[in-house]
Amino acid sequence: MRRPLIVTRDHDLLEELLRLAAAAGGEPVVAGDATEALRSWPTATVVLLGVDLVDEVAASSPGRRGGVHLVGWGRVPDHTFRSALAVGAENVAELPRSDAWVLEVLAEAGEGASPTGVSVGVVGGSGGSGATTFACALAATAALEAPACLIDADPWGPGVDRVLGLDRLQGVRWDALQQTSGRLSARALRDSLPRRRGLGVLTWSPGPRGSLQAFAAREALAAGTRGHAWVVLDLPRGGGTVVEDLMTRCRHLVVTVRGTVPGLSSAARFVDRAQRCGPVSVVVRGPGVDPDEVARLVGAPVIATMPDQRGLDEAVDLGLGPVRSRRSVLARAAREALAALAAEARGAAA
Repeated sequence: MRRPLIVTRDHDLLEELLRLAAAAGGEPVVAGDATEALRSWPTATVVLLGVDLVDEVAASSPGRRGGVHLVGWGRVPDHTFRSALAVGAENVAELPRSDAWVLEVLAEAGEGASPTGVSVGVVGGSGGSGATTFACALAATAALEAPACLIDADPWGPGVDRVLGLDRLQGVRWDALQQTSGRLSARALRDSLPRRRGLGVLTWSPGPRGSLQAFAAREALAAGTRGHAWVVLDLPRGGGTVVEDLMTRCRHLVVTVRGTVPGLSSAARFVDRAQRCGPVSVVVRGPGVDPDEVARLVGAPVIATMPDQRGLDEAVDLGLGPVRSRRSVLARAAREALAALAAEARGAAA
């Protein structure tokens, strides 16, 4: 059975880390030197490496792995950061003020949480291309097969909860989440969001909306991918540096395009910029389009087409959501896109 690894000879630090591990419901392996640490280093769910042994462990050249965190009692000296980089430490925690953060790390290790979810940003490449509607359809369709999370990163949009008919459900929204400053656990996010069956949504409360905060946005995306198989982000076209950062952190970007001459022209410029952030695919809205020609004009592959869906506005107004039937236009387009994105994710992991 895989367990957390604590590496330290500091009595006070060890006592505190054991207390936190017990609170998280885990039984850690404790190593008092680099030789002991290397035995469990590759298989531990998470590594909490004490400042007192970081130089010794770095000198032993442990293999690169994720989930290594440097911990110290009180202020961590600046000179230890070089060794922290050498062992691949992801974060530095100073106890006791970082107790809550370390507790969340240990709790998630006990859950077996890992950043394996596929994150997909959906953004409109041209006006009227239906990016928010398609993001909702994509997330709702993904949730039929595995846990999914839809993140509304557009404070000026209609609200994904309203599009999906989830606006009356209770749960945490951006105004509450952006007040936090610590690590957001996958379990906490998953349990607190408005949710229907396999789909949770993070969106905005009614009334005036503020701007999206960078730290909260990054934590929400990271926690979402640790706790869901799919995370779909509804992104605005011009969201500034925060949205640019989210686009860079997404595994894949999907640009929705209106299949008209002005729409394709606008999308081509947007795709050229978006490709600097990562892989980009296109979903085309409108009848009678040639996917190969669109791909040539826009400069990115077309993974789905979606003719206009009759009765869509009425369904959304009635709170039924955009995907009323698995045979609907949007449902078919979402399934096509998900299949292509899943294949791309498998290829990237191979």
